[in-house]
Amino acid sequence: MDELRIGFGEDAHRLAVGRPLLLGGIHIEGAARGAEAHSDGDVLLHAVADALLSAWALGDIGQHFPDTDPAYGDAPSSGLLRDALALALGRAGGLRPRQVSAVVTLDRPKLGPHRDAIAARLAELLDLPRDRVGITFKTSEGLAPDHVQARAVVLWG
Repeated sequence: MDELRIGFGEDAHRLAVGRPLLLGGIHIEGAARGAEAHSDGDVLLHAVADALLSAWALGDIGQHFPDTDPAYGDAPSSGLLRDALALALGRAGGLRPRQVSAVVTLDRPKLGPHRDAIAARLAELLDLPRDRVGITFKTSEGLAPDHVQARAVVLWG
């Protein structure tokens, strides 16, 4: 059997007024609050980047792109994801990401209308067919209304 690898990543940020809400590289228009973060705060791309790295025991994005480095202030998470993918591909011995499954938890705004755009952008960033990117949206049912969180699993093969 061919080698398979699975990576898992997770990220969460407090929501703050005056910040844009970015998920999967897509700006969520009309969001009253966005992620408070050193970079642009895209929790979905951060979780996927961590999943890419974890499959190859390469640590996490905080290790490679620390929030103490001014170079990453307001940095686009799509660039961090590309760099994490390049690091992982350097260890992958010809394996590539084959599928991504992710869950985003956010109480407001509702994300369903953005699913296709988010999944398409993530597929583009990872050079995957759109049907290999699954995105699920959940609310915290009021348990954590002031944060946004994402979890992701990446299958390599």
